[in-house]
Amino acid sequence: MQNKIELVNISKQFKNETVLKNITMTVEEKAVYGLLGPNGSGKSTTLKIITGVLKPTSGKIYINQENWKQEHLNKIGTMIEGPAIYPNLTAYENLDVLATLLHISKERIGEVLEIVNLTTTGSKLAKNFSLGMKQRLGIAMALLNDPEIIILDEPTNGLDPVGIKELRELIISFPKKGKTVILSSHLLSEVQQVSDKIGIIHQGVLAYEGENSKSEQELEALFMEIISRGERDV
Repeated sequence: MQNKIELVNISKQFKNETVLKNITMTVEEKAVYGLLGPNGSGKSTTLKIITGVLKPTSGKIYINQENWKQEHLNKIGTMIEGPAIYPNLTAYENLDVLATLLHISKERIGEVLEIVNLTTTGSKLAKNFSLGMKQRLGIAMALLNDPEIIILDEPTNGLDPVGIKELRELIISFPKKGKTVILSSHLLSEVQQVSDKIGIIHQGVLAYEGENSKSEQELEALFMEIISRGERDV
């Protein structure tokens, strides 16, 4: 299986603080990569670098075996650090604005609203949505351009158990449709249930990368060992 995304020795500094240290990770195509780590570990920074929101201080990024370039963003759908929605617009209107900016057919709006189960919101403004509904709208916006790569940062925030189960099923379906997913979370059970491969980042270092054993107990033990090891090294 080919690599869809590769990060090679990626480091990121903000002034005198190093937040990522020589991150090297590989994401295979048509698979789900689960990026685990405590809050503040560097997950969101890593995702922002992949999407071009931040530039790395050093290192290389490859998309489809090519050096990262602006055009690759046409193939990426993302939700990082919460959905970027207009609170005074409806779900449809939010997607309509984005569709206009991206020159996407308006027919796609109905399709993604159905995917995330927001077809019945009608004239309800996004500011009156529950947190879970806002998360689903953010995911709809990430799917609007029918991307090859989907990047979701803590997507289960605010979702109830039913919503989490629906999202889990949705994520599992993406590789079957030819899509590659990077899912970041601090929730081990959610990542364990959907991921083909797992990376664990702690204190800006990718401390582990490997195939998902599908054993929640093994993953929890590994995660806690990495975290405790990092704390001892401080």
